[in-house]
Amino acid sequence: MSTFKNKVVVVTGGSEGIGKALVDAFLHAGAKVATCGRNYDKLYQLQSTYPGLPLFIHSTDVSKEADCQNFIDGVIKEFGTIDILINNAGISMRAVFAEAELDTIRKVMDVNFWGTVYCTKFALPYITKNQGTIVGVSSIAGYRGLPGRSGYSASKFAVNGWLESLRTELLDSGTNVMWVCPGFTASNIRNAALNGEGKSQGETPMDEDKMMSAEECAAHILDAITKRKRTLVLTFTGKRAVFMNRFFPAMADKLVRKFFFKNGELVK
Repeated sequence: MSTFKNKVVVVTGGSEGIGKALVDAFLHAGAKVATCGRNYDKLYQLQSTYPGLPLFIHSTDVSKEADCQNFIDGVIKEFGTIDILINNAGISMRAVFAEAELDTIRKVMDVNFWGTVYCTKFALPYITKNQGTIVGVSSIAGYRGLPGRSGYSASKFAVNGWLESLRTELLDSGTNVMWVCPGFTASNIRNAALNGEGKSQGETPMDEDKMMSAEECAAHILDAITKRKRTLVLTFTGKRAVFMNRFFPAMADKLVRKFFFKNGELVK
């Protein structure tokens, strides 16, 4: 992991789940790490576990442009530059579209898509100067629309398309742009998922114990950054979903419907 020694790595949404696992992994690899989140207490607790190590924390709502600029400005003031940006902060939803308020979908889009755009915009000059890496933590929902997650899928499709455009623009700059689709990974994102009214569900309909751990996911992401990959799709289920949707879309419709619905009701 000497690849990351003294590199400045920015991870949004680093107080729990995949984000926290990434912060842990990069610090252990010798990087200087900056992370943000909305809950300062969780960030402070994270920082307290690494006394003496270069970990910068900042209370940030990535759906707000000014917050993102203040965060990136803080990173530059603390570390002077940025080599790697991982846009990990995200929120999900669980409600069929007919029962979802438009504000719920708007909120998901603001966090997942605009949060990625804002942070990347302000960090871009430093990353391109260093010929570094920009990562978007996306989802299988960015390849295949998932029922009950219409706003989430829309935001991740947007992230994938936007990053692909950015990658093409930066192709001759030496900067790598990559999007990661973890598949079903154990994290807090389903517990924090919004219901139709835009409130946190506080529970998960999935069996988290059978999913890839956040730590394993983080290890795959670090390896992909080292190899400067274009995309990373994780888990067998995730790879199968992408394959089926590409080559057998009508069958994928039926299989996805069967997985998420029972007796006409959304159960997952």
